[in-house]
Amino acid sequence: MGYRSLWILLGLALALGVAWVLWPTEPTPIEGRVSPAEALSGDAEGFLRADGPRELSFPEDHGPHPGYRTEWWYYTGNVETAEGRRFGYQFTIFRNQLTPPDTAAAEEARTSDWATNQLFLAHLAVGDVENEQHYGAERFSRGAAGLAGAQSPPFRVWLEDWTMAAVDGADATPMRLTAHDDDFGLDLTVDPLKPKVLHGDRGYDPKGADPGNASYYVTFSRMATEGTLTINGEAFDVTGESWMDHEWSTSALMEGQVGWDWFSVQLDNGYDLMYYELREEDGSRSPYTSGTVVDPEGNTVSLAEGDGVLEVLDRWTSPHTGGTYPVRWRLQIPKADLDLEITSVFPDQEMNVSTSYYEGAIDVAGQHAGVEVQGRGFVEMTGYAEDAGQPRF
Repeated sequence: MGYRSLWILLGLALALGVAWVLWPTEPTPIEGRVSPAEALSGDAEGFLRADGPRELSFPEDHGPHPGYRTEWWYYTGNVETAEGRRFGYQFTIFRNQLTPPDTAAAEEARTSDWATNQLFLAHLAVGDVENEQHYGAERFSRGAAGLAGAQSPPFRVWLEDWTMAAVDGADATPMRLTAHDDDFGLDLTVDPLKPKVLHGDRGYDPKGADPGNASYYVTFSRMATEGTLTINGEAFDVTGESWMDHEWSTSALMEGQVGWDWFSVQLDNGYDLMYYELREEDGSRSPYTSGTVVDPEGNTVSLAEGDGVLEVLDRWTSPHTGGTYPVRWRLQIPKADLDLEITSVFPDQEMNVSTSYYEGAIDVAGQHAGVEVQGRGFVEMTGYAEDAGQPRF
């Protein structure tokens, strides 16, 4: 979704302080507290804007887009061992440009290896379904001195030894994902089973009425996945399916938008679904709610406001932040003849790092064109813990 995790990245950038990244000497981290909504109120003047459809070119557009303030490469998946033990995972690397292009040129002229206006942030999570245990970790670094960066071709995005990289070095597929924290980690290869999806209008995905309030949004909606997960020193050989998003933009949320609920779904009949709702302060749904249905061959149908009805059936209150999140829903999309019940595989999949948000594996069951279907996927929800008065910056 166009603003999934944008709060997280910009909020962290402000919490650390722009000087942390720009000064050419060893940094002293700056601590602070700012809500994600406040973090999105920054001035976008001078940055490039997603102001309409443009011709995308690959593999170049799998890589970074300097000049746009925010960008991320996001992978989630449901995998299991040969014995059927199931896990969910998330691995995301974010790029944030702290100053616009007209000032970036002057900064790049400095000779220090530490000088940069690029901040990189990474989030890693594994959910152990059997034990209902969620592991999360975070890293951040300046995009200088080889510590972090992004390129394509050959496709590679990295933050220290956490990497996303093309296996053959030519295109962005297949890709190898490697990241390990103290207690858990992953080493997975993901290979698309369908063509890439360009959401919205040829990849241009509006989020509001203001000019430039949009993102460019590219997805691989179903990727064959195999490799190893490690938890507390124990390695698990796993296979399954993954989802990949790549977005870049500059604009903030519109005034009055407080969060979002985003779903990726992979059904056992070969169909995939991306659906998100932006929430207003009064609890209503933004008219810029959107989505995409992907058929087994990769053909797409775009969804607009009024094409979906999302009903919350159950909620869970986090013991960590006090935020109350939905954990079971009914999603009806008459345009696509879909009627689905969606359930978090276990409630406590809240991500508690520099900010708090929900990022978890889901199960799906229901009907598609009158035929029973099942599926798996992921849900991301923001704005709930902040509403409970628990910002973590």
